[in-house]
Amino acid sequence: MTIIHQINNFIYELFPNAEKNEESLKKAISEFYTMENIEPTIKFSKEFVEITIDTKRIEVEGQKFQKLISLCETAKFEEAKILADELISSNPNISEYHRIQGQVFSELGNQEEAINSLIDALRWNPKNEWALLMMGNIFAKFQNDIETAMKYYDQVLIVKPNDSITLNNIGANLMQLDRKEEAVKYFNKALKSDPSYPNTYYALGLVAEKENDLKKAFDYTLLAIAQTNKQTNKRLYSNCFHLAIDTANKLKSEIDAKKIIDAFIAKLSFLTEKEIRIEEDDSIPTAAKIEFAENYDRDYHFIKYKPNYIGVEHLILHELTHLELAEEARKEDLNELFTSNQSNKEKFFYSLEKEASKLKKSGVSEENISNYFSALFDGLNRQIYNTPIDLFIEHRIFNQWESIRPIQFLSLLTLLQEGIESTTKKEIVDNSPKMILSKSKIFNLINALHFKDLFHFDLIDQFKPKKLELNQAEELYTEFKDYCKDKAPAEEYELVNHWAEDLKLDAYFELVPESKHRQKTLESVLEDIESDPLGANSTDPSEDRKMKKFLEEHSSGEINMAVAMYMADAINYFSKTTQEATKKIAFEIATIGTQGIDPNKKNYSIPSIKNSNFSGYKTLAYYYVSWAIGIPEMLNQLQMPFDKEYDLANKYLKL
Repeated sequence: MTIIHQINNFIYELFPNAEKNEESLKKAISEFYTMENIEPTIKFSKEFVEITIDTKRIEVEGQKFQKLISLCETAKFEEAKILADELISSNPNISEYHRIQGQVFSELGNQEEAINSLIDALRWNPKNEWALLMMGNIFAKFQNDIETAMKYYDQVLIVKPNDSITLNNIGANLMQLDRKEEAVKYFNKALKSDPSYPNTYYALGLVAEKENDLKKAFDYTLLAIAQTNKQTNKRLYSNCFHLAIDTANKLKSEIDAKKIIDAFIAKLSFLTEKEIRIEEDDSIPTAAKIEFAENYDRDYHFIKYKPNYIGVEHLILHELTHLELAEEARKEDLNELFTSNQSNKEKFFYSLEKEASKLKKSGVSEENISNYFSALFDGLNRQIYNTPIDLFIEHRIFNQWESIRPIQFLSLLTLLQEGIESTTKKEIVDNSPKMILSKSKIFNLINALHFKDLFHFDLIDQFKPKKLELNQAEELYTEFKDYCKDKAPAEEYELVNHWAEDLKLDAYFELVPESKHRQKTLESVLEDIESDPLGANSTDPSEDRKMKKFLEEHSSGEINMAVAMYMADAINYFSKTTQEATKKIAFEIATIGTQGIDPNKKNYSIPSIKNSNFSGYKTLAYYYVSWAIGIPEMLNQLQMPFDKEYDLANKYLKL
C-alpha cells in the first residue's frame, strides 16, 4: 500500500505535533503508520512525501507476534523462544521482539541471556518501559543488585513518571527483597497517581500484615477488592479474599467484643427495664435467636446462640440490635408481632399438593410429609420475617461499631456460605419444592447483595441464580436501600409485608400490632379457640389487605368495603358446596333475616355452617351471596342494595 501526501500547510493539519521540518514530519508519519512494530518506508521529494506500507508483512508478522504473546501467556516458553528468534532474525530492529525474548529467557531461568536481550531491546528503543522495568526486576530479584535495579527503575519513571502500574511493580519487587520502607514509598506514589488501582491497596495490605498492623491490612484488603473486577482479575480477587479472611481471623483475639456487648446490654437493660440473659444452645434452628420477654411472659429477654459458629460475638450483637429496633418501634406504639395460624399453614400445605402426591407415591408416610412441610413452612417464614430486619441490623452494626467489622465479616460470610449450600447442593435441589427453593434463594441473594455493599466481596454467582431470581432480589434490595436513607421506627415491618406480597408469600403469616395483641386476655384467647378450633371461620389477614387495596383502587365511596370483603369470602365458601346445600343456607339466613340483621351486632349463627359466629355485615354478605348463587332468580326479591359490592367481589376473585 502506497500513500502520497502533498507537502503543504495542510499536511501539518493532519500531523499537528510535527514541527515544520522534514525530520520532525518524518518522525510523526512513522509513528502514525507503524503497525505491528513494522515501520513504513518514507520517501521525500520536493513537493510530496511517499509512504509505503508492507501490509502483507504486517499481516504475517502480526499473526506471529500475537502467537508469541499467546505462548508466553500460556507458559509455553520453549516454543515462544523459537518464535522470538525467528521474528528477531527477520526484523532485528524491533525493540519489542527483543523485550519478549528477554522475558522468555528470564522465565526459563537464564537471566544472563535475558539481560542481553533486554539490552538489545533498549538499544533499539531506550524508552521501552517494559524492558527497563524487567531489567530492574532481574537485577533486584536475581542479582540482588538494588543499586543497578534502581537505575533502571528511575529510567522507567523518567519515561512514565506517574504510571501507577510501574510504580506498583517497583514497590512489589522491593517488598520481595524485604526493603519495606522503600517499597512503601513507591506504593504511595502509585496510589497518588491512581487511587483506583487495586494492586496497590493489596500490596499495602501485605505490608501492613508483615508489620502486624492487622486492622490496616484488613482495611486495605477491602479497598483493594472494592476496585477489583472479579471477572478480569480472578487471581487478585482470590488473593484479596484469602488475605481478608486471614487478617480477620487474626484480629478476632485483638478485638474487645465483650466490652462492646456488655455496654450495649447495660444500655438496652435500662431502656427496656428488663434483664438480658445470654446462653449457649445447640438445639435452636438458627445460629442465634432472641426471645423477647413479653412474648414468653418473662421478666427478662433471652438470647441463645450456637457456640461453634464463627463470630458468636457478632451473633449476640445482632440479636441485641434486634431488641433495640423493637424497642424503638415500641416507644412509638408501632411494634408488630409476626404470627401464623392453622389457616396460614393449610394454605402453605395446599400450595404443595403436587409435591405431597409425589412423596406419597414414593412411599413417604403422611406423618413424615406433614413434618417435612411444617419444617419448610417454619423455615420460609423465618426468612420472610428476618431478611428485611437483618439488613437494617447489619447496616447499623457496620456503621456503629467499626472495630467489630472483621468479626462481622467472618460471621456473615459463614451464614452466606450456609445459604449457598442450602440452595445449590444437588441433593437439596433435587428433593426440594422448586417454589420454596426459588424464594429461599431470592432471600439469600438479598443478603449477598448487602454483603457485597458492606465488604465488596461478590458471592452472588455462587448461588447459581436464574436471571429472574437475581432481578427480583436486586429490585427488593433497592427498596431496602431507599428505606435505609432515613429509616423511621418500625419501617422494617413495612418491608416484611411488601416483600412477602411481591414474592406471593403473604398468605403464610400476619404481622399484628403488638399493642392490640397484648390486649387479649387469656379468657378471650380460649374463647376463640373453643369457638373455632381449626380457624375455619377466621379471615385471612393477607387476603384482607389485598382485597382492601383492590377495593380502594376500583371503587367509589358508595361501596361498602366490609360487605364486599365478606362477599369474596362467601363466594369462595359457596364455590365448595352443592347447589342444594347453598339453597338450604340461603333459606336459613332468610329465616334469621325475618328478625332483622343489625350490621353492628355480632354472634349470628347459621345452622348449616359449623361453628359460625358471624358479625352483622358478614351475615348480610353471606345472605346476598347464598341467594345470588343458590336461587339467583329470586335475588331481586331480597331488595338488598349490595349489587355493586357483589360485582366488585367477583372481579377481585377473577384476578
